[in-house]
Amino acid sequence: MDGDDKNMLQLYDLAGANVDLRFSPHCWKTRMALAHKGLQTVYVPWRFRQKDSIAFSGQGMVPVLVHDKQVVSDSWQIALHLDRAFPEHPLFESPAALASAHFVNSWVDTVLIPLVASITMLDVWNILHVDDKAYFRETREKRFGTTLENLTADQAGNIQRLRQSLAPLQRTLRQHPFLSGETPAYADYSVFGVLMWARCCSGAKLLEVGDVVYAWRERLLNAFDGFARSAPCIECDC
Repeated sequence: MDGDDKNMLQLYDLAGANVDLRFSPHCWKTRMALAHKGLQTVYVPWRFRQKDSIAFSGQGMVPVLVHDKQVVSDSWQIALHLDRAFPEHPLFESPAALASAHFVNSWVDTVLIPLVASITMLDVWNILHVDDKAYFRETREKRFGTTLENLTADQAGNIQRLRQSLAPLQRTLRQHPFLSGETPAYADYSVFGVLMWARCCSGAKLLEVGDVVYAWRERLLNAFDGFARSAPCIECDC
């Protein structure tokens, strides 16, 4: 990257065996935030075993954003940085909006991601590069305390539990087109990132077609000239 161009950005972004398949929920939060800002970005594919390539960030996970000579990791911190560096088209319209989005982001990380993992984790393993498979299985089975097969065995039940957990989202979307009001912002992208994770990796049908959450997801898939809809995913009707 040319360090003299302060508007040039690189995002290190998790990839599967197909280098064009980018599936991380946290990276999708950031991808949507960058699209929201209209920022030209170079998306650098990264895999779990390539920790040396992001050692400059001082940690070993993506997303990692490089902006000018600044390095920012963690999707929430990246969002804060983007609003500081590029105040037009804010992700957080006010301090109150920032606090609300922080709550939504925390709900996503602590509630929705474990629920979606119980549905899709074996599917994620299936789309990984062969060099990542053993690492992913070992670390995720340690995290969840069971095998990937056991974790995802009751897929129908897990989908039902996920849908029940979406009740607060449904109530909000019956009154507003987006969590952030009339137009989407970071609270929306936090939830949407998890659904993109499933869309990219799994054929599981998480949402019912007639549901307001499904319609909301469709609006976000079409946002920014179909940025998310055009992203490579497995062949599915999800």
